[in-house]
Amino acid sequence: MSLIEDLEQLEVRARERIASAATQDKLEEARVALLGRKGELTGLMRMMGKIAPEERPQVGRRANEVRAAVESLLGERIDEMRREAQKHRLAAEAIDVTLPGVRPLIGHQHLISQIIEEIEDVFCGIGYTVESGPQVETSYNNFTALNAPMDHPSRSARDTFYVVDNAPGTVDHPEAHAHGESDLLLRTQTSGVQIRTMLSQRPPIYMVAPGRVFRPDTADASHLPQFNQVEGLVVDHGITFGDLKGTLDHFVRAMFGEDRRTRYRPHFFPFTEPSCEIDVSCGVCHGEGCSFCKHSGWIEILGAGMVDPNVLVNCGIDPEEYSGFAFGAGVERIAALRYDLPDLRALMTGDMRFLAQF
Repeated sequence: MSLIEDLEQLEVRARERIASAATQDKLEEARVALLGRKGELTGLMRMMGKIAPEERPQVGRRANEVRAAVESLLGERIDEMRREAQKHRLAAEAIDVTLPGVRPLIGHQHLISQIIEEIEDVFCGIGYTVESGPQVETSYNNFTALNAPMDHPSRSARDTFYVVDNAPGTVDHPEAHAHGESDLLLRTQTSGVQIRTMLSQRPPIYMVAPGRVFRPDTADASHLPQFNQVEGLVVDHGITFGDLKGTLDHFVRAMFGEDRRTRYRPHFFPFTEPSCEIDVSCGVCHGEGCSFCKHSGWIEILGAGMVDPNVLVNCGIDPEEYSGFAFGAGVERIAALRYDLPDLRALMTGDMRFLAQF
C-alpha cells in the first residue's frame, strides 16, 4: 500500500503549501503543482497500472478523496484571501467623519450683474420700475423716435450693427412706415425701451432700463463692442431740471459714497433738451487732481437731460401737459470707476483670479 501512503503524504504537503501561500499567484502555483497535468497527484495516478488489480479501487477512492480535499483547501484559501483583501481595502478607504470636510467652491454673481442689481435697488427704492426690451430693435425705436435725424452719424453702418434691411413685417409702430424704416439692428442703447414704455403706458412713468447694447467699437481699455447700459426715464406733470439733479445726485452718492461731489456740464443729445454730462469727483485724489482723472479732479459718469418735446410727441404724449428727464450710464464704466479698474477688458475675460475679488 505504498501508493496510498504517498497520497496521504501528498495531502499533508498540500495542506502546508496551501496554508503558506501568501498571494493568489502563489496559491495558483500550488494548485498547478498539486493538481495540474504535470502535478504530483496526476503523477501518482499514472502509477495505478503498476499495482495489483484488486488494490486499484481502494487507491482510486483514496486519490479522489485527496483531490477533493485539496480542491476544498484551495477554495477556502482563496475565499480567505478575498476577505482579507476586502478588509484592507475598507480600512484604506474608510472615511473619518470626524475630520473637517472639503468645502465646495461656491460661485457668485459677476461684478456687472452685481452693479446692475445695485442700481436697480437704488431706483426701486425711490419708486421706479425696471423695464426691459428686445436686444434686436427697430431703427425707428432706436433712432427716429428719439429725435435722431436720418443723417445722424450714429445711424451709419460703421456705428451700428444692422441685422436686416427693409425686412417686411418688422415695423412695430405706424410712424415707422412713413419713414420707410423697417430696418432691424442690434440696439446701440437701451433708449428703445423708453420708447416702448411710453407707447404702452401713460404717464406718470418712472423707470430704469438695464440691458446689453452693441456698438462696432474696437475693444480697448475704455471701449467694448458689447457692454451693459442702464437708462432711466421720468415723465410726469411739472418735472424740472431740479428733479433730474436731485435724482442723479442721490444715485451718484448711493453708488460711490456720500462724500462724492457732482458736476453738470452742458452737452448735446438729440433726445434731450437741455442736455448735460455729469461728472463725479475722483475717488483716487478726492478732487485734487491725479493721473487717473487726468489731473482734472473729475470723472465723467453719465449723460442726461430733459426729454425733448419731439420725443414725447413721437410717443403720443402731450409736451404741453407733461415733461420729463432721461439719463444713461455704462455699467462697466461705473464698475471701473468704483473699483479703479484700469482696463474694461478685464471684466470680460472670465479670469477667476480677477473676478473672485468682487
